[in-house]
Amino acid sequence: MKENEINIKKYFSVNKILKFGEDVTGYDIPVLNEREIRAAAGLLFVIMFFSILLAILKGNFLMLKYAITAFLTDMFIRVFINPEFSPFLIAGRLIVRNQVPEYVGAAQKKFAWIIGLVLSATIFTLVVVVNSYSPISGIICMICLVFLFFETAFGICLGCKFYKIFYKEKARYCPGEVCAVKSKHDIQKTSGIKIFIVFAFITYIFLTVVAFNDEFKKRPTYLFENKSSINENKNLKK
Repeated sequence: MKENEINIKKYFSVNKILKFGEDVTGYDIPVLNEREIRAAAGLLFVIMFFSILLAILKGNFLMLKYAITAFLTDMFIRVFINPEFSPFLIAGRLIVRNQVPEYVGAAQKKFAWIIGLVLSATIFTLVVVVNSYSPISGIICMICLVFLFFETAFGICLGCKFYKIFYKEKARYCPGEVCAVKSKHDIQKTSGIKIFIVFAFITYIFLTVVAFNDEFKKRPTYLFENKSSINENKNLKK
């Protein structure tokens, strides 16, 4: 019983709660799990994307206000308390719990999340507190979406890219080991013919738009609608 009490006190000690990053054997600096970070970014991206879409298309800012509040609260917990208690990171951990962790340096992630905190606090002030919308809030929302999308889709932390500008020490343990100087593997190299294929595909899509734009504009009909109903609808339109 006493041992359990000691463990509980140890876990909830001030130093443990306010600590940033985890101590993992084999790493000499605090690290975080990149996989759960990407999962959390994906969750935030989906919520923010549909909230912004609803505001743009329907003029309904209710969901966006809740999304921004959740975003700001989560960033605040990550930066000022402990990423371990971040609701979105906890959800991300549950989603990727069966995957092998990919450890990244905690320092550059904290810097990136400070940027996220500043951006979310600015949007919160403009949209929730002032209850307004403007190109400023729109641009900041788009920046947040870009940051989240690059993190979850490509594993690229854009905020971490600015870390070396403000800090002299080099970032360590970056996602995909991009911080380490190394030669590319053959599978990473892209030949000229492959670049040509990409541009050829873009040209193909462009020509498809030009050739079939009028055809693609036609409204689709319900697959299981009978012919008589289709004719009736055509007659009504006439």
